[in-house]
Amino acid sequence: MSSECSSYLNADRVLVSGFSCPRVGGDARALYCCGFQDVKYCCDDPHSFFPYEHSYMWWLSIGALVGLSIAAVVLFAFIITVCVLCYLFISTKPRSKLDTGLNLQMADSETRGGSIC
Repeated sequence: MSSECSSYLNADRVLVSGFSCPRVGGDARALYCCGFQDVKYCCDDPHSFFPYEHSYMWWLSIGALVGLSIAAVVLFAFIITVCVLCYLFISTKPRSKLDTGLNLQMADSETRGGSIC
């Protein structure tokens, strides 16, 4: 079984002649024409040909970078907000200790009725 990759214009607008898959000297499992309209190659997945130009992948990459950048800024703002709120909570906490009403003191050895020596 073999597949035909038709001729195409690459990204530099140079005509690349068509070829059959698998290519001579290439991987014998690469039976299918894969890639894009301007970049074609042989591979083993029959569903890996996309009828778009390869340059559209750059737009997807730029979109992913913008999305990740926005997510990073939101996460950073969230972390800063949590740190500020924790600082405010700790700094506004009352400093005095809770008064239990009991005044504990050490008992003097003379008041106990005897000496240790």
